[in-house]
Amino acid sequence: MLPVLVWTLGVTDSIPVLTVAQLIGNLSRVALNRLDLNWQVIWRFALGAIPSAIIGGIIFARTPAAALVELLGVFLILMVIYRHTRWGKNVKLSLRGFTPLGAIAGILSAILGTVGPLVAPFFLAFGLVMGAYIGTEAMTAVTMHITKLAVYGSYSLIDVRTLLFGLGIGAIMILGTFLGKKMLKRIPEIIFPYIIEITLLVSGIVFVVQN
Repeated sequence: MLPVLVWTLGVTDSIPVLTVAQLIGNLSRVALNRLDLNWQVIWRFALGAIPSAIIGGIIFARTPAAALVELLGVFLILMVIYRHTRWGKNVKLSLRGFTPLGAIAGILSAILGTVGPLVAPFFLAFGLVMGAYIGTEAMTAVTMHITKLAVYGSYSLIDVRTLLFGLGIGAIMILGTFLGKKMLKRIPEIIFPYIIEITLLVSGIVFVVQN
């Protein structure tokens, strides 16, 4: 979604719009997967993500972020490659590891708009799959989006137009979440990580090529 928004709205407007939309979309994912949430992961992630999202929001408000979108694309591609190396296949993330992960994700999310693909390999490495992965990752994203919106608002980066765009996209994301939940029941658990990796790879290529 980010490449499309950057192309149509520009970087400065697209990040706040995407944040509003993602907040709505992630809240719907949390609601649909509420029974599978891992709260131990969520609060540890939030411990690092909230303060760093504040810092990232301030950086975004003062610095052009276009070059960082391309950097994110390169990083996503490298993450997929890493998961298939000897080190990547054996990587395990402890609960304590989610606090520094949250700190990195918070600042990058505020600058780049989205880090769902970035943090995905670490949630998968912890052993979260299916509804537990989707719901838990979504709840960690909610903590970042609320923090980011507060910072963006303080720098007057959010207006009526931004909210309307974000709410419209968010409404469509709710429908997508509902349909995705239905499809998820038909996906074998062993295939799920590969679907995520393909998504990461395609997203990364789009970010790099568009820039």
